[in-house]
Amino acid sequence: MKIASKHPLLVGTAVLATIALGLYGCKNFLTDASAPQGTLDQGTLATAAGVEGTLIAAYRTLDCTTATNADGWGCAASNWVWGTVAADDAYKGSTLDDQPPINDVELYHWGTSNASTYLNTKWTNVYEGINRTNATLRLLKEVQAKSPGAITPADASSIEGEATFLRAHYHFEAWRMWGAIPYYREDDTDFRKPNLKASDVPTEILKDLDAAIAKLPAAPRNGEKGRVTSWTAKAYKGRVLVYTGQYAAAIPVLEDVKTNGPYKLATSFDQVWSGLSANRNTLEEIFAYQASVNDGEPNGDNGNYGERLNFPYSGSHFSCCGFNQPTQNLVNFFKTDAATGLPLVMVDSTTWNTDNDWFDAHDTAVPVDPRIDWTVGRDSVPYKDWGIFSLNDGWVRDTTNGGPYSPKKNAQEKASGAESTSAGWQPQQENSVHIHLYRYADMLLMLAEAYVEQGRLDDARLIVNQVRDRAAVKAQGCGDESVAAIYPACAGKTAMTEAMPAMTGGKSVLQMPWARYEIGEYATFPDQPYAREAVRTERRLELAMEGQRLFDLRRWSKNGSPGYAAARINGFLGIGTRPNGEGGGAEKTRRLFLAAAEPFQDKHLYYPIPSEQIDLSKVGGTPRLTQNPSW
Repeated sequence: MKIASKHPLLVGTAVLATIALGLYGCKNFLTDASAPQGTLDQGTLATAAGVEGTLIAAYRTLDCTTATNADGWGCAASNWVWGTVAADDAYKGSTLDDQPPINDVELYHWGTSNASTYLNTKWTNVYEGINRTNATLRLLKEVQAKSPGAITPADASSIEGEATFLRAHYHFEAWRMWGAIPYYREDDTDFRKPNLKASDVPTEILKDLDAAIAKLPAAPRNGEKGRVTSWTAKAYKGRVLVYTGQYAAAIPVLEDVKTNGPYKLATSFDQVWSGLSANRNTLEEIFAYQASVNDGEPNGDNGNYGERLNFPYSGSHFSCCGFNQPTQNLVNFFKTDAATGLPLVMVDSTTWNTDNDWFDAHDTAVPVDPRIDWTVGRDSVPYKDWGIFSLNDGWVRDTTNGGPYSPKKNAQEKASGAESTSAGWQPQQENSVHIHLYRYADMLLMLAEAYVEQGRLDDARLIVNQVRDRAAVKAQGCGDESVAAIYPACAGKTAMTEAMPAMTGGKSVLQMPWARYEIGEYATFPDQPYAREAVRTERRLELAMEGQRLFDLRRWSKNGSPGYAAARINGFLGIGTRPNGEGGGAEKTRRLFLAAAEPFQDKHLYYPIPSEQIDLSKVGGTPRLTQNPSW
């Protein structure tokens, strides 16, 4: 086990392999998980080291592992397939024939066998995480009974709290995917349980979060930054309450975290997704997959394995693979109003999305939110500190299929030293950039959302402006001396960031050779509908390409805005109930294959449960798992 004091919680392959053999060597784990077999059994692991190692294994399942990635990248910690490509933020990208199951996800054909393979990968991942958390709790009880002094009371309390929190998280992941899911605790021995009603699952998640809050310390155990704390669990509780529309209950929980907790926004937006050591484990990070490279794992697989397809193509340093490409709709969404610096979509809802042309460095007169160039790789714009993003040099794999843009948040900086040096496949795509599962800006915007729904519009406005003010601190700079060959103004300027001017009249403007960055504050939220849309708009701008978008759209449909997800997604596509698109544009005219998409309907508010899992749940030939409606 590799844990460095006061540093991120890291995982070594040898320990994972040993634990995996011990805990998951039995093929019939659905019925025999209480008696694991293999190289090690539960009795052998019933030591203090075995408990700690099993807990580390439970953290490790936050992202793809060798046990869960056999059928693709549905296990990625970021949910880029389920929350980003399945919404309006990204196309699958790459080529039509690469990872074809994602084609069906992108086109909302979720009931196909192709889609089911990826859905089963996600299901396997989250329930393996649950299995590991419960194994930790069983082992802890056994060690405490057999060797009362082997684990200190403080460590035992934290171990129990960490495992219980992770169990809540994994069930939350399953619940927001499928709604009606089975809930497993450590005393379950037969895993062929029926699913709970979707409305009943959050009650169980909140029980686990309350139990975790009571057990966890306020600071990470042993100073190891990746471990969860009572503040992590409190912030997550607020998240679940907002997800379920319990806004009045969420406000005091989130306000407590905001006022008394350890979190705050990173100084500038470029620090949020970063491989630079100074930017890891910032106070913005509530809960993250702590990707790790050059840690002894020979193939770099403790890195950001689930993200490794999502880099510019062969002409770039990264060499592969061109997936998860930002949509034209998303790029247009970053445009701002020249007079106020507010999102153009909030000022002109009818024409903000009319531009079908590739938005590149030639469009220097069009004002844009500076977050665009920390989120999207655009032609002839510096790509962090890797030089110029270039379509002519093959940075995009297939523009016909995926458009001209690439994801950017997940990429390490050249100067970071966060890249894998292993001999594994495409090691330049493996890095130690943390994958944010929940960060402080996300939490703040959830609090703003709750304020809006409770009529506290100015409190919501102040939070939105706080997030926008942070976005106005730094913009994409020259980043590399090679950029000066195209932009002479970059001669001698190699800093990756460029300071934005202080706001004047509630607005900050910075003209760079490749973009006019312009962002402003809201002077007022005149009414609740406007405030609601302003918060939702800010969530998309701030959290774009982070796997949150579809889950936001769906919960808003359930929490008082019926049909919201359908309106946004069908408008994005230009099909079904919104054949004319939204904001003056439709993706079916930009990526022609999207005309074959299935209109978003109520059944899409949850994914179908994988058929393989329904088959595995059978008792006497009758499945205990019930499929979601209309699938």
